[in-house]
Amino acid sequence: MSDPVETVLAGKPHDIGAFTVSRALPQAKRRHVGPFVFLDEMGPAVLAPGAGMDVRPHPHIGLSTVTYLFEGEILHRDSLGYVQAIRPGALNWMTAGRGIVHSERTDPAKRGGGMRMHGIQTWVALPPDLEECEPSFAHHPAETLHTTTIDGVALRSILGAAYGLTSPVAAPWPVFYLHAEFPSGASLAMTDDHAERAVYVVSGAIGIAGVEYGPGSLVVLREGAAARLSAKAATRAMLLGGAPLPGTRTIWWNFVSSDKARLERAKALWKAGGFPRVPGETEFIPLPD
Repeated sequence: MSDPVETVLAGKPHDIGAFTVSRALPQAKRRHVGPFVFLDEMGPAVLAPGAGMDVRPHPHIGLSTVTYLFEGEILHRDSLGYVQAIRPGALNWMTAGRGIVHSERTDPAKRGGGMRMHGIQTWVALPPDLEECEPSFAHHPAETLHTTTIDGVALRSILGAAYGLTSPVAAPWPVFYLHAEFPSGASLAMTDDHAERAVYVVSGAIGIAGVEYGPGSLVVLREGAAARLSAKAATRAMLLGGAPLPGTRTIWWNFVSSDKARLERAKALWKAGGFPRVPGETEFIPLPD
């Protein structure tokens, strides 16, 4: 039997101030999996009493952000006026389209006692006809996300459709994204409903065709290859992928576009202060050099 694994990407550390994130996408060997063009694992980290996460207002275009937590809490504010606490198991879906600005912070009321933080943020590139759509925001509490258990593996649907589950988000492109909890000794056949598929190992280890992959590994599977995911010990993983988007996407800072000239216009607009502001916020992240 041929190896179902196409490539394996190890997350690369990036310091965002309060803690370090591990960035699995994009990398030189693989720029995307389906429409997913960015994957950061935040933590696990312990924020000391009085400390907190303070990602100042910053802009996005051409994508939707997906924030999903295992531990902790993030207070989201955006230029549409939404203020939303993100808690474990819930889904934040923010579509930038032609342009949105948001901040991600620890609620001042929650800083005194310290906090554990752990979660995943992904970016989903928009199809060409929606890159300049109106920005929007949707929040789905944990209890509204569909769940099931298959072969002992607990699955929670975050985006799209797979394993008979569907997300409450109306994604604009064929996609799947699930949180999977494997008990010791469990195994699960990877969905074959989508062209591009990958598994990101959060904790524990996933075995595929006799090889084990540990935390921080993004294992990309070959198109059409059957694969069974197994766990000798309790393991947490994210299953993701979908149909590849047409054309090529370029990422510069927080901007994603199929048109490089559009990236230049976005840079100039942020530098000139032309993006909408986040109500109640005065700080911002300057355009990188």
